[in-house]
Amino acid sequence: MRKPKIVILGAGYGGIITGKKLEKLLKSGEADVTIINKHDYHYITTQLHRTGAGTASDRQIAMSIPELINPEKTNFKMGTVSSVDINSKEVHLEGGETVEYDYLLIALGFDIETFGIPGIKEHAFAIRSFRSTKAIYNQIIRQLNLYKEDQDPSRLTFVVAGGGFTGVEMLGELAEGLPKLCEKYDVPFEKVRIVAVEAAASVIPFFPKESIEYTTGVLKKFNIEMHMATKILECTPEMVKLENNIELPTRTLIWSCGVKGNPIVQNCGLPIVKGKVPVDSNLLVKGMKDIFCIGDCSLFMKDEKNALPPTAQVALQEADVCAKNIVATLRGDSLKVFEYHHKGSVASIGLFAAVGKVGNFRLSGLFGAFMKQVIEARYLLNLGGPSLIIKQHFGVSKEPMKMTANQK
Repeated sequence: MRKPKIVILGAGYGGIITGKKLEKLLKSGEADVTIINKHDYHYITTQLHRTGAGTASDRQIAMSIPELINPEKTNFKMGTVSSVDINSKEVHLEGGETVEYDYLLIALGFDIETFGIPGIKEHAFAIRSFRSTKAIYNQIIRQLNLYKEDQDPSRLTFVVAGGGFTGVEMLGELAEGLPKLCEKYDVPFEKVRIVAVEAAASVIPFFPKESIEYTTGVLKKFNIEMHMATKILECTPEMVKLENNIELPTRTLIWSCGVKGNPIVQNCGLPIVKGKVPVDSNLLVKGMKDIFCIGDCSLFMKDEKNALPPTAQVALQEADVCAKNIVATLRGDSLKVFEYHHKGSVASIGLFAAVGKVGNFRLSGLFGAFMKQVIEARYLLNLGGPSLIIKQHFGVSKEPMKMTANQK
């Protein structure tokens, strides 16, 4: 008897955790599960700022997918999805390969939102993926080396666009990482400028006043220049133009201003709303009985006007319910309604400071930084148990991953 085929597109938070849950929920031989991802590694998105600043080894952030899954229960195929044919139930990969499915999960993650600002797509360095943040690190090293040749101060000016969690974490990591890199490459750190640009009136504007003040204070202690309530008008290879006739000579603009659903979903023959795939309360694509969608490319409305945000926490909670519903669909059982429960948020500002809010408790300082580590450790525990936590902290290779770094 032919076993049903479950295919998962994407091995980010949503895809990999759904796959791990299916390994536990499915009976032996009940279904064939395949995860398709364009790289052979899964990366911790909430730690990408450490890759960009070079403060963590590659393998602390990016982990081998074949080592994370049980090969007796889950197949892994490295490939880039080009389209999905929902009529013939086929996934088409770049290069011409076709993968059949009976049940499909789309968890393809996000792409960068540039808001149509000239030059961002061409010249900015996005905090989008492991590969893109490696490009940030390589750009920093390149500019340090070139500065020694021409003494051009724009090479030592690093601009971070976006004052949300990702931007704040990047700023803090640069402030801690650049002194060490400058020492290594014999460049005077006192010549370095780190600049924050945010269109809102403050960093983390969605947080309480006390948290905003704390975060601003930490960034200023790091001597980070701050341009709040200021929009970026244009980015060129040598300059960032801001409102109020402000020009920042720089070769490095790091972009953390917004995300949108992966554009690949446009080629899946599915309904699209605001660039995302709308799903129902069971995480099924609306109008479909065999296709699920979770994470950054799905549109789950928490009420009539507001959708859930594209965060790791949302994807992880969706993955748990999605795995159960895939199995329920396969067995003909009733499906579970997804309910999101926000458990709080914490952003690091370097190694020894963080800001966050868990329930009614406001976190900051060293305790906040500790809680950030606890959250990351909990994810590793869910992903691979205590052995993975030990490996990621003490047993990973320090050798850089071999790849051609680019901004994609």
